[in-house]
Amino acid sequence: MEKEKGITLWRQIADLIANSIEKNDWTAGQKLPTEMELAKQYDVNRHTIRRSIGELVERGLVKVEQGRGIFVPEYVLDYKLAQRTRFTELVTRQNKTASGRLLDAELIRPPPEVAKALRINRKNNVFLLRTIREIDTSPITFASHFFPAQRFPDLPEVFKEQGTVSKTLEVFDCGDYERRKTKITARLPTNEEAFILKQARNRPILITESINVDLNDKPIEYGIAAFCADRTQLIVET
Repeated sequence: MEKEKGITLWRQIADLIANSIEKNDWTAGQKLPTEMELAKQYDVNRHTIRRSIGELVERGLVKVEQGRGIFVPEYVLDYKLAQRTRFTELVTRQNKTASGRLLDAELIRPPPEVAKALRINRKNNVFLLRTIREIDTSPITFASHFFPAQRFPDLPEVFKEQGTVSKTLEVFDCGDYERRKTKITARLPTNEEAFILKQARNRPILITESINVDLNDKPIEYGIAAFCADRTQLIVET
């Protein structure tokens, strides 16, 4: 490569790599070539490449993971757990595009913990909806939602039309629901969770168990959501 006048070689290379990242030649989460491969590509020594990578790290454009390599950092969602947590609103405020889809829905007898959370008899059926939410087409959360079927007849069909929990509950005059309780834990994903979230089995996930209530403090939804820990920052305000 030709050296530009007045610009050090390592900074010139850093600018070229930065430009490639901005053009999405390397996307979020993708691994860059090794230092040796980059040195060969730009016809410089590894020390020069190391200076370039250091500059990119300072700019927040790449991260270096010991023993794994150089990566483009993934977008991290600031997910605020509040009384009125709305996924689409949170993502939109962070200048990202939220999307999602229903994976499946079924009518079931509630497991003991679900019946307890919804304060219903185990003889009363619930709708179980499993969904995936995405940010700019990248999966961020895989969730199971439980709703009392007696209160929300035809809920799966309504959800398919509306596309989100919030819009679905608005149809049933429960748009002003609030989050009453959230429990947060961390663990390794199951094979299914890792596959759906497109992440490795040895990378941890964050689990939230939440209860949403109506204005009369009656539970209307119990949810269990698996978040990509690398892409999510849960914020709890006190």
